[in-house]
Amino acid sequence: MFKISEFSRLSRIPLQTLRYYDHLGILKPTKTDESTGYRYYSAEQLLEINRIIIFKELGFTLQQIAHLLQEEISAEQIRGMLRLKESEIERLHDIERSKLSQIKERIQLVEREGRMDKDQEVVIKCVEEMHMITYASPGTLDDIPTLFEIFNGLLDSRLRSFLSSPQIVLWNTPGSTAHAFELEVGYTVKTDILKLPEYLNQRFLPAEKVATLLFRSDSAFSETACIDLATWIEHNGYRIRSDRPGREIYVPLSGEPDIHLIEIQIPIVEKGFVYE
Repeated sequence: MFKISEFSRLSRIPLQTLRYYDHLGILKPTKTDESTGYRYYSAEQLLEINRIIIFKELGFTLQQIAHLLQEEISAEQIRGMLRLKESEIERLHDIERSKLSQIKERIQLVEREGRMDKDQEVVIKCVEEMHMITYASPGTLDDIPTLFEIFNGLLDSRLRSFLSSPQIVLWNTPGSTAHAFELEVGYTVKTDILKLPEYLNQRFLPAEKVATLLFRSDSAFSETACIDLATWIEHNGYRIRSDRPGREIYVPLSGEPDIHLIEIQIPIVEKGFVYE
């Protein structure tokens, strides 16, 4: 099982939202430690999170979602709801097209609940230490392109010469903002830099063991990677290092603009390992 901070990172749902879901009875922890009050969640609950997100995208209130979850709506019924929403979105203007693609991805996830595709292979790596220049900001998944635009706007030609591809996103433990994460975007650097512009930071990441999953940004795996990775970690005797950020590496594909190979890297240790 995962601590609430670890589950928040894997589900991309902020801590305050998970606590609120617990309060409403929409998503209760699998286990709560009576002596400490710590909440613990299982990998299977990431599928419950997916259903909550689906119902929110369909326009249901949290109170309505609570009733729908109690009614145990079948996957076929959810697919029917999503297809109705898909037809509605197709009639809207171009600005609504992004919602359509999100609904289609959610349909694919419902259809493969509990199954891991053979094409997805979790790989354990020992990554080397790295030095980075980063721009840090609260944000969500949708904010990442904008954060890179801000980062690149703060660079001058001198700094650009120090940077090494590819783009890297660090997912830190969520902060106090209810609807955002503590994100860092940036690149590795070839050497230490003595002076940086305001708002940019030097970041050192130590060598460590990580569980990784690689996929194309335009594939169906983009919505299921964290679920599959969490399930693998839980079933293979590991746990997440909550004191280290998760990483996403974005490698552009030649001849395919706006498409990347994405590698998720989650720092792990064997169960029972104690770290400071």
